[in-house]
Amino acid sequence: MTDGGGLVPSVGWGVLHLYYRLAADPEPGSAKRIVDAAAALEAHGHQVLACSVLGHKADVGFMALGPDLARLERFQRAIGRHPLEPVFSFVSLTELSPYTSTEDDERARLGAEEGITDPAEVERRIEAWRARMAEYREHRLHPRLPTRALLCFYPMSKRRAGDDNWYRLAFEERKTLMAGHARVGRRYAGRVLQLITGSTGLDDHEWGVTLLADDPVALKEIVGEMRFDEVSARYAEFGPFLVGRTGTVAEVLARVGLAAD
Repeated sequence: MTDGGGLVPSVGWGVLHLYYRLAADPEPGSAKRIVDAAAALEAHGHQVLACSVLGHKADVGFMALGPDLARLERFQRAIGRHPLEPVFSFVSLTELSPYTSTEDDERARLGAEEGITDPAEVERRIEAWRARMAEYREHRLHPRLPTRALLCFYPMSKRRAGDDNWYRLAFEERKTLMAGHARVGRRYAGRVLQLITGSTGLDDHEWGVTLLADDPVALKEIVGEMRFDEVSARYAEFGPFLVGRTGTVAEVLARVGLAAD
């Protein structure tokens, strides 16, 4: 919906991943213009994560997220001029997974896995579960991402080929497979922060995956382990991987040769 000239999704926040190559002969004041654009966006309740990209796919990347896609677009326009030449972008929205456990799922799990049948104890556990799920939903829809040394991003889709067509599976089968996939990810809690955003109808792939970590080995291990899980091994299609060292916008620009004047 629109809101005072803005473009605010009815659910979740907008997310832009923007990657650029540094052109020759930067104009005086270019770095300040980019730093000021990021500061202006963050002053209105949005967040900007910047990174200098490892490898030659790009020089610098920005992840910008927040409630107003119009403000995100203005940020994109403000920074995407000489000397930054765009090489890759991705548009998505924060979202909740349709495979998230329900209250009925948790009640069944308490009985089957923990043997809890006393009604009072079940209700006590369910109240705690509701609180955890409210925090989880808030983090998924309105994340405030922490500072980590590395930012890794890649897009992905689910396969639709022959017998490996994800969308021909029944919902309960997909939910069971995704629960196993999620268990792999949870083993990296504290080492890797994961944010999955939805891009169906917004970009060429169906999801964007952002991973934040301090150790490059953790990134390598989580992606490697998940690729052996059936959800990835059989049904996943991946786009390019981009990984970079994070820092303030000014620090990242200075690293790639665009120091503030």
